Amino acid sequence: MRKMLKILASICLLGLVWAGTLVAQDIYVTGITKITMRTGPGVEHKIVAMLTSGSKLETIEYQRDWSHVKTWDNKTGWVLSRFLTEKVPQTLLVKQLQNENKDLMAALEQAEGKKQTLAEKNEFLTDIEEKYKKLEQASADFLKLNASYKELAKLSQDQKDQILILEKNMNNEEKLWFLSGAGVFIVGLIIGLSTRKKKRSSLL
Repeated sequence: MRKMLKILASICLLGLVWAGTLVAQDIYVTGITKITMRTGPGVEHKIVAMLTSGSKLETIEYQRDWSHVKTWDNKTGWVLSRFLTEKVPQTLLVKQLQNENKDLMAALEQAEGKKQTLAEKNEFLTDIEEKYKKLEQASADFLKLNASYKELAKLSQDQKDQILILEKNMNNEEKLWFLSGAGVFIVGLIIGLSTRKKKRSSLL
């Protein structure tokens, strides 16, 4: 009988030790008041810190009455387990949501800035594209005018060449007519002189 009691006592002791050595997890101080963190599991131990509602702690050893915990700045101590909860306090959730909303607003503002920059770049590129199209059209018109100018210049040169040829031909014809008239005059003069000689000879 005593042996059975010893076995049951050992099992209970192991159960308590197992329950007290859970894996470290985050827990929070619940309620709206401050609680004490002490050097040991009992009110007779010295107070090492005052914890406010919503304080985040890490469990070192969880027990039914007192739990061994560690604060964010690595202070360790014992607090009453009834003031601890695994649920994130509503005030902390609100603060987290406010911070997330703040980050989202900052990201949105940054995105708006990038959007504005892209819009300005797009407007600039559109303006360049319009100018390029106008330049392209002007270049096409210039090429057409240049082709027309070359064609007219060639036509003008051809006409000048024809005028020079005509002037040359006219000069040659004038010389020919002049020489022809001079020849006729000389022939007539010779004929006239010979006729006079014949008349004088007949008179003699």
